[in-house]
Amino acid sequence: MRRGRVSDAPAQDEAALAAEIDAMPFEKALAELEQIVNKLERGDVALEESLAIYSRGEKLKIRCEALLRQAESRVEKITLGANGQPKRVEPLDVDR
Repeated sequence: MRRGRVSDAPAQDEAALAAEIDAMPFEKALAELEQIVNKLERGDVALEESLAIYSRGEKLKIRCEALLRQAESRVEKITLGANGQPKRVEPLDVDR
C-alpha cells in the first residue's frame, strides 16, 4: 500500500494568514477584531466558523498589542527644568 505525501496546504495557509495580519495597520486589525468579537458575542455563528474566527481574532489581538508596544516605545516625554524650559527628552513611562 502506497502512502501519499501529506499536503503542505494548511501550513501555507497559516503562513499566508500570518503575513496578511502582519501587514495590517493597527486601525484595520482593530476594526476586524471588533467585528469578530461582535459575531462571537451574538452567538449566531456555527461552531466551526466560531473556532476559525476566534483563532484569527487571537492573531489580530497579538498584532494590535505589538503595534501598541511599538508606538509606546516611540513616544517620548519632555522634561522641563526649574525655569520651565525643556530640559531633556526621555522615554515615556506609561506605568507611572
